[in-house]
Amino acid sequence: MDIVLGLQWGDEGKGKFIDLISENYDIAARFNGGSNAGHSIERNGKRITLKMIPSGIFMQGVQNVIGTGTVLDPVSFKNEILNLKKFDETLEPEKNLIISKKAHFVLPTYKLLDVFMEESPAYTTIGTTKNGIAQAYSNKILRQNVRIGDMYLPDFQERVNHILDRDFKFLADGGMELPSLDSIRQEFFEAVEFLKQFNCTETELHLNKALSEGKTILAEGSQAALLDIDHGTYPYVTSSSTTASGACSGLGISPKKIGEIYGIAKAYCTRVGNGIFPTELFDEMGEEIRTKGNEFGSNTGRPRRTGWLDLPALRYAVMINGVTQLVLTKADVLSGLKSVAVCTHYELEDGTIETNAGTLPENAKPIFKWLDGWDADFSVIKAPSELPKELKDFLVFLETELEIPIGYLSTGPGREQILKMK
Repeated sequence: MDIVLGLQWGDEGKGKFIDLISENYDIAARFNGGSNAGHSIERNGKRITLKMIPSGIFMQGVQNVIGTGTVLDPVSFKNEILNLKKFDETLEPEKNLIISKKAHFVLPTYKLLDVFMEESPAYTTIGTTKNGIAQAYSNKILRQNVRIGDMYLPDFQERVNHILDRDFKFLADGGMELPSLDSIRQEFFEAVEFLKQFNCTETELHLNKALSEGKTILAEGSQAALLDIDHGTYPYVTSSSTTASGACSGLGISPKKIGEIYGIAKAYCTRVGNGIFPTELFDEMGEEIRTKGNEFGSNTGRPRRTGWLDLPALRYAVMINGVTQLVLTKADVLSGLKSVAVCTHYELEDGTIETNAGTLPENAKPIFKWLDGWDADFSVIKAPSELPKELKDFLVFLETELEIPIGYLSTGPGREQILKMK
């Protein structure tokens, strides 16, 4: 099993890379998160954002799996499937998409609870996508949720209604203006019926059987390492395990089965929502990168915060994931700049130097190394040898600092605009 995951705060371009290499695998499997993800795929000049569906869905002969570590909103999933079929009428996702019976449902009141907690002064404002993901995972841990396999049980509706009624009472008592409970209840159960046309099974058994038969699996992560619930910049993180170890627990596959671990990172940093961001740019340069790089959330449309590449944070992400190859994206966005900055370390108030940072210090001063910028028409670059010398130097610098090879370099937003470097 090979793994693809983000190394920063998300939006690194995972969907494009997975779409590129998934044709080389028998199975593409999503291991964490829910409809808070947004992997953008370009096909035939059109772009679509996949939220729950693995990026291998477009590849003939590739089976797609939504694993146990995910949480699934059936209403959002139904809409995504219908949009997918409009986007490409030849696709038949019900024939090559398998869903874990042990994955958890996102109930309709969970989105309302997200909104309530984000707006209430009684709770910390995180800046979530308000898709109910945290509520689903928290209820999973509390053992108060329902799983996909439960939809076949005779008391399923009763169990769901009990949770919906309880949540509605809590929100009403909190003074929240609420939609019709009957309306969202009906929409949810109709979406559950739609979900039943898909193969819902114990995906752990299916995946391990496939491995024993010599088949290949590509594990697809959503969000990114610095948003991991345990290892990210808590509390401004997601609610699931986004790391390589999360792929094993989320799919039920032994770490002994892992082969390549592809880590995706931009040539600069972006972040959506609240949370520490040591190299953030607040000037015209930050706005230029945002505009030129189209740095707006593929799921929410929110403008992303932008900043220079942060090596201490990236070293940490590479370390905890055991990354074997780096996939660098958005270097083309920085084209035309006379110089490009990279944060090599932090200087703390007591004079201590941090070069590998899991917990990003609040008052740390980022120390930058300035490298010569590059200027090229990336649309005509077809081989690594054609890259400008300044960019080649930048890549060598990163490989030396991170002690891993750069296996791929994205040269633009198009599906084919990526170079294999090794």
